[in-house]
Amino acid sequence: MDSPIDYTSPSTQFTFDVNKNSFFRKDNFNFMNILGSEQLNTLDHLSLIDIFLSRGNNIEPHYHPNTSELVYCISGAMAVSILNPFTKQYQHYTITPGQVANIPQGWWHYQMATEDRTHALAIFNTSTPEVILGSDILRLTPSNIMAHTYCMDENQWKTAIKPITASTYIGPPKNCYRNPGSNAQTFPNYIYPYGNQGYPMQPYTPYNHPTC
Repeated sequence: MDSPIDYTSPSTQFTFDVNKNSFFRKDNFNFMNILGSEQLNTLDHLSLIDIFLSRGNNIEPHYHPNTSELVYCISGAMAVSILNPFTKQYQHYTITPGQVANIPQGWWHYQMATEDRTHALAIFNTSTPEVILGSDILRLTPSNIMAHTYCMDENQWKTAIKPITASTYIGPPKNCYRNPGSNAQTFPNYIYPYGNQGYPMQPYTPYNHPTC
């Protein structure tokens, strides 16, 4: 079988430390590391994002035009919400350690941690996953087009999206102090105050667990 990968090359890579390749970091509790063909050149139609979230934090709504996504929960719990383009309805699934949720290619979706110290892997069937972010769609589409298309007041639209100044990836922003109960209909049973009052939060140190 022919392969585009030259396994005889001295530069061929078979191992990589994902901890050393940060993709996005909101803070010490909410961040993502990525592994793709740029980091490990023997990957063939495979890549992943290593996700760490505290309760109430979410991966923003987005879709992947070139890949499906399999979300595997390692610890904590994660709510995975998928917009089914055929039924026009959202499908909500909560996964816990050892459980997975499958997101077909091109489907709009988002994920939220429902427990502190949630750790999950997003696995893709491509060597370089592409993503279209909700934050980019909202802030980069001309406001006059949005207002005209949906018969909206353009100034109200500009005011509503003004806080979105960059690609978000993990929300809400660190400077957000809005009452989380206002979104209860969007994330039923998944909205909690930031952090867990039951024990002091400590920054994640991936794969560096104390010995007994």
